[in-house]
Amino acid sequence: MDEDEAELRNPFPSPPSHYTKYTTHNLILLALLKERIPDTNLAFNQHEVLQDQTDVPDWPLTQLEKPHVDWILKDPGPYYDVFGDRWFVKDKIPSLAELGGQQLYPDDPNVDRRPALQAILRSMLVTYSNLTSALLAPPPLASSTAPPEWQRHVEWIGVLGQNLMAAANDLRPVQARGNLELMMRRQLELRKEETGAIHAKCDSLEARLSELRASAEDLQYPASEPLAADPVMSTVEPKAVSQDDVLRWAEAADG
Repeated sequence: MDEDEAELRNPFPSPPSHYTKYTTHNLILLALLKERIPDTNLAFNQHEVLQDQTDVPDWPLTQLEKPHVDWILKDPGPYYDVFGDRWFVKDKIPSLAELGGQQLYPDDPNVDRRPALQAILRSMLVTYSNLTSALLAPPPLASSTAPPEWQRHVEWIGVLGQNLMAAANDLRPVQARGNLELMMRRQLELRKEETGAIHAKCDSLEARLSELRASAEDLQYPASEPLAADPVMSTVEPKAVSQDDVLRWAEAADG
């Protein structure tokens, strides 16, 4: 039994011992059995149903069927076991009462717990004061069988501390939701600030480009003023070049 339990808790367990039953022949027999008997929950003899088949196993073929997950979900507290540990399908934080403790605040999360928590805190302060008084009191007689008073105060302080810790743990989802909301608001504010800075920079660039464009237009020549003609170029007339001139220039360049 210890070996089986250790195997269940092993992170890399060995294959189950019945994996050898999942052969092609046995799966064919299971399909044929379900075809001949649609409701396998009824009592039947598989050897009589599959008498025309060979190598019918002695163990029931219904063991090869897949597990019914819907059966697990129909339970009021659905759970499953993996590696020897039990996991609930619906994740739920158990209350202090469900864990076997003495719960002093309302179990319903919709009820305001602040009055109960304030009463627990006041009770803890009063009990701590009584504990200090009990520690300063003279010790009881040797013949006394009653438990000391300080022990009762210590046990009650432990109960009060458990309630405060359990109530704080129940508020962790609310705290996580509030932190996520604050983080998303901060991200939204940062994006708005970055967008405003980008728009301001674009506006300044557009204003600078407008100034540069106006300065460039002022530096241009007016279109109505004609360009002054060069007096030297206007008196030079082009000379016609013949083919003999071109040949003569070529021979001079070769020489």
